[in-house]
Amino acid sequence: MSEIAAKQASSDELLQLVSFNIGEEEFGVDILKVQEINRMVEVTRVPNAPEYVDGVINLRGKVIPIIDLRRRFGMARKEKDKNTRIIVVELSGKVLGFVVDAVSEVLRIPQSVTEQPPSIVAGIDAEYITAIGKLENRLLILLDLDRVLNTDETQLLKKVA
Repeated sequence: MSEIAAKQASSDELLQLVSFNIGEEEFGVDILKVQEINRMVEVTRVPNAPEYVDGVINLRGKVIPIIDLRRRFGMARKEKDKNTRIIVVELSGKVLGFVVDAVSEVLRIPQSVTEQPPSIVAGIDAEYITAIGKLENRLLILLDLDRVLNTDETQLLKKVA
C-alpha cells in the first residue's frame, strides 16, 4: 500500500467515543477505556486527598477513587444533580471514577474530522487533549484519560483506595 493510501485509510478510521459534558464544553473519550457509566452515588470523603478527589465509593465490593473532572480542570464546583454521572475507567491497571455533569451519547466519528488542538487551549492543559473533533454544529474535545493524571497523582490515588 502506498504511503498516501495508508494515510487515507488511517484518516478514515472510525473513532468510537463516549461523549460527556462539563459545563458548556463537550468532551469525548475512547469507549474502550470506559468500563461503565453510573448515576451519582454517595461518595465517602477521604482526609488529605487532593481537592479534585471527591472521595471513594464501593463499586460491587471494590473501593474506587472518584475524581471530579471539573475540579481537575480548574473549573468551579457544581452541585450534583439527576444528570451527574460517574464514568468508570481503568487506567494503568487502576479502576477510577470520573464525575461529569452529564453523559451525552456514544459517537462514531471518522478520524478525518479531527485535528490537533491549538497549542494554547483556554482553560485546560493541552497535554490532556489528543484532538478536537469537528462535528456539524459543535466541537468535541477528545481527552487522553491516561494523561489527565500524572504519574505522581496516579501513585497517590493508589494510596487513597
